[in-house]
Amino acid sequence: MNVSSEVAPSGSTPAYTLSKIGLNALTRMLAAELDGMLVNAVCPGWVATDMGGAGGRPVAEGAAGVVWAATLPDGGPTGGFFRDGRPLAWP
Repeated sequence: MNVSSEVAPSGSTPAYTLSKIGLNALTRMLAAELDGMLVNAVCPGWVATDMGGAGGRPVAEGAAGVVWAATLPDGGPTGGFFRDGRPLAWP
């Protein structure tokens, strides 16, 4: 499970954007190559942290989707991009 961002590819700083684009590509590659392993990316959304700043959603809400992805059962989705346990389109 990788923590990515739905927004990074369309803005933000170049280094952050590039790191998330690379992470998304790695997620999809590993999901295709690793039989029997679930590999997904999760966007926690805008979260009120030191990095995210004030105004974002509570940390517990952003973390819930990460925990969901980290605890998927065998046979769960793989190669996807999610927020709050729901699929997102790949950025």
